[in-house]
Amino acid sequence: MSDTTETVYDTAKILAALPHRYPMLLVDRVVSISEEEGIHAVKAVSFNEDFFQGHFPGRPIMPGVLQIEALAQAAGILAIESLGLAGTGKLVYFMAIEEAKFRAPVTPGHLLTLRAGFVQKRSRVCKFWGKASIDDKVTCDVNFTAMIADA
Repeated sequence: MSDTTETVYDTAKILAALPHRYPMLLVDRVVSISEEEGIHAVKAVSFNEDFFQGHFPGRPIMPGVLQIEALAQAAGILAIESLGLAGTGKLVYFMAIEEAKFRAPVTPGHLLTLRAGFVQKRSRVCKFWGKASIDDKVTCDVNFTAMIADA
C-alpha cells in the first residue's frame, strides 16, 4: 500500500476487504486510508438498523459495542490493506478491547465518523486506537488488539 490512498472505498471495495455482511457490516464508505495517518471511514446511522427496535424503543441509541465494532471493521480494512493481505483469505479477529469510553449518544440520522490507526503493527498481531465522532464531537474512543489469522 502506498502511504496515502486518495480513492474512496465504495461498498464493493469494502465487501471485498471485509467478510462482514448485513446486518453486521458497519462501514459504509472509506474516505481516506494511510498507513501513517490511519483510516477515515463513515457509517450512516439509519432508523432502519435492526438494533434500534430494542435499544431503546422511544429513544433509539446505537449501542456502544457496535460503535467499537464499526471502528474495528475500519481498522480491519486498514490492516488488510497495509499488510498486503487483500485476497489472501486472512481475517482480523478481536483479541482485546481496552480503555473504551462512551462520551455521547449516537442516534438515527447521524453520520458517524470512524477514525482508527496503528499503535503497534506486526505481521500477526496489531494494536489500534479508534475514535468515533459526530460533527467533531467524540462519541467513543477505544484501544484494541487484533490477530491476523486464517479463516
